[in-house]
Amino acid sequence: MTLDLGFTGLGLLIVLSLGFGAAAHLLTGRDTRWMWLIAATGWFVGGLVASEVLWGKLTVDDIQPIIDGLALDESLLGGLIGGLVGVLLMRSMAGRDRSMPGMSPRP
Repeated sequence: MTLDLGFTGLGLLIVLSLGFGAAAHLLTGRDTRWMWLIAATGWFVGGLVASEVLWGKLTVDDIQPIIDGLALDESLLGGLIGGLVGVLLMRSMAGRDRSMPGMSPRP
């Protein structure tokens, strides 16, 4: 496996990850202090795996758009799946045990 992800592609993936993390934190009611980080990490890992592992062998002729090595559409799909998995896992953990560090009690 060779990663051909450049700085622009990596920066775009980071910005998309942080945006998803902020949106997830706002939409989930701020149950935890770390929701944004879990969601952003899930998006980043999912997008990176989708772009560089699953569809990494395809060329510009096969898929579009590719931004500095990042298969944008495929990374968006992988990021969405990875981010949602992270959010759902965090929500299920928050619902089970409210005494976990970083969890705020529900009113």
